[in-house]
Amino acid sequence: MKLTIERSALLKALAHVQSVVERRNTIPILSNLKMEADNGSLNLNATDMDLEITESTTAEVSTPGITTAPAHTLYDIIRKLPEGSQVELSGDGEKLTLRSGRSRFTLPCLPTEDFPVMSGGDLPHAFKVSTADLRRLVDRTHFAISTEETRYYLNGIFLHPADREGVDVLRAVATDGHRLASAEIPLPIGATGMPGVIVPRKTVTELRKLIEESAAEVSIALSETKIRFEFDSTVIISKLIDGTFPEYERVIPTGNDKEMEVDCQSFAHAVDRVSAISSEKSRAVKLTINKGILELSASSPEHGSATEELEVAYQGTVLEVGFNSRYLLDITQRIEGDKARFIMADAASPTIIREVGDASALYVLMPMRV
Repeated sequence: MKLTIERSALLKALAHVQSVVERRNTIPILSNLKMEADNGSLNLNATDMDLEITESTTAEVSTPGITTAPAHTLYDIIRKLPEGSQVELSGDGEKLTLRSGRSRFTLPCLPTEDFPVMSGGDLPHAFKVSTADLRRLVDRTHFAISTEETRYYLNGIFLHPADREGVDVLRAVATDGHRLASAEIPLPIGATGMPGVIVPRKTVTELRKLIEESAAEVSIALSETKIRFEFDSTVIISKLIDGTFPEYERVIPTGNDKEMEVDCQSFAHAVDRVSAISSEKSRAVKLTINKGILELSASSPEHGSATEELEVAYQGTVLEVGFNSRYLLDITQRIEGDKARFIMADAASPTIIREVGDASALYVLMPMRV
């Protein structure tokens, strides 16, 4: 294999694939990425056996070929080369030689036949979504993914077709038991009849990074065990979490009768300020809501106490309820409009939080004792 490639093109492709590779690996080949040069392009492929990313970039290929190379070492070298430099790569299967200007590196290679192949298998359900819609689904829900490994079925986003007031939607849901986030877009053509699938946290994180700069449509294909995302020159294939997502609709309260509307930015700033006093462990902030006035308060034996008042739209009876301030901030940061609506029942029941004027996202937050 022999090729010449511009540093920035190689760096961008390497940055996309190398983040899948774990720093510590018991299987040596998983520390490497596969490089295949042919027909004026270089294909890079990395996997951790659960998630695989393939990226293509243009290159001047003088000798087609295929090899593997240590992912993080190669990325670090290319990152430290001067901007605008040309990189020459040549490999014989046992070592990869890299030349750029007066720099020369020789890296060990492992046999390409040892490199695992994830692709394959029938993915019968296929549809397309815009990157803007996919970003919106991920951004509004991923913060609520559980990190508790024992409840592994909560370690991802539950993607499934649903019905909202007679309208077919594609809904993404995540929960960690303390809060729930749900977002939806109109159901894409081809997604009818797809199974509900749980996309793992790592896949969601990598996907979100890769679609940040993209304006292309994302082609999604899936079965009950695998999902593939394809856009620009990138392909992501991931295993799905093999588990049953809980019946989340049962935890969304339907009888809450007290509604408060508040300016979202003012509320978030006030929560942030008052929570400076709350203890690191509980992060508790108390909301005392009366007609037209919301008082936020926090206290701790070591830090003292704090209160702040905000004007709100509220006509119900006096209500006191406590929340984890971090969770409140996580939710308010996802609200794009000016106003948030809190739909509450009492100090012990879950509260619904929505954006005023946008029914496509919904958040449920469990209260805490304060």
